Amino acid sequence: MTGPLRGVRIVMMGGLGPAPFCGMLLGDLGADVIRVDGLPGVGGPLPIDYTVRRSQRSLAADVKDPRGRELVHRLVADADAFVDVYRPGVAERLGIGPDELCERNPRLVYARMTGYGQDGPLAAHAGHDINYIALAGALHGIGTAESPVPPLNLVGDYGGGGMLLAVGLLSAILEGRESGIGQVLDVAMVDGVATLLAPYFGMVPAGTWRDRRHDNLLDGAAHFYGVYGTAEGGHFAVGAMEPKFYAELCDRLGVDVPHDDEAPETWAAHRATLAARFAEKSREEWERLLDTPGCCATPVLSLTEAPRHPHLAARETFIDVDGVTQPAPAPRFSRTRPPVPTSPSLPGDHTRTLLRELGLDADAITALEYAGVIAQSGSKSAT
Repeated sequence: MTGPLRGVRIVMMGGLGPAPFCGMLLGDLGADVIRVDGLPGVGGPLPIDYTVRRSQRSLAADVKDPRGRELVHRLVADADAFVDVYRPGVAERLGIGPDELCERNPRLVYARMTGYGQDGPLAAHAGHDINYIALAGALHGIGTAESPVPPLNLVGDYGGGGMLLAVGLLSAILEGRESGIGQVLDVAMVDGVATLLAPYFGMVPAGTWRDRRHDNLLDGAAHFYGVYGTAEGGHFAVGAMEPKFYAELCDRLGVDVPHDDEAPETWAAHRATLAARFAEKSREEWERLLDTPGCCATPVLSLTEAPRHPHLAARETFIDVDGVTQPAPAPRFSRTRPPVPTSPSLPGDHTRTLLRELGLDADAITALEYAGVIAQSGSKSAT
């Protein structure tokens, strides 16, 4: 194993969204990420987010069974961190709460990944990305003037959830290596979304951001920062906020429309003029005409188109894993280059291998399989 996180071991319970995404981020960078999946997932359909299960290994076990619970205890005995993906109180009922696991490994970082956090009136409530970003204030600011529009599940699940989890894990692991003592992290997606909104919470009282949707510099209201339709039904993104970039854009467009960045009352009319101009040519034509260093204008590409763009292809921003095009590991390191991502791990793909690493012999493994405590997937039955 190579990469800047070589030597870091993280055990996490199986789930959707932020936890496996965090596992991908850290596994891509060389961490040994072990996911404990439930038995029902073995041999089942692909998880909807299966690509973020790359660079991880999976052990399928029934943690409601004391023998399955003991396997989790043994996995964390020499791990740096453990990730609990359940609602508050569930891990304790399963016997894998922070008290039990940190007793087994006093330097363990125990991270609890939830939507609403471990306390507060909504702590026990179920929810999804759209609920967390609505509550924290993000959804209100995204969309049209008439209605909010969910920005995929990027802001809560992956930005405010998985990435915040990764930052928290690495921070606590670094501290634990100095102190020799672990700690418990309360990672809540509502907290992460609020953190992402920090600039806007500052701009509203300063009067530089109006707490209304589609009425500000960066939310689609300004003519110099927004999306325009093209002749064939495509779209172009314009981000020419600075006067010099806007001047270059207008020159290439062949229009004379004032910048008026401090005159919001003029933006709608200016936007209509620019929209009419963009509608005269195709996205491909505008891509050729606006391909200058200072236009700040780019085509809006689909997920299928993006990997083929010359810039992203030159940087190898995307790679193929098992024939599926997906983002390459990021960020990039000059010396500790991360390994090539391994195939996404499905539930139970590495059960036998991991149990052998724990010191179980073939008879013990077979007995656990026969008792229905563990399962090995058929896709990698030889491992």
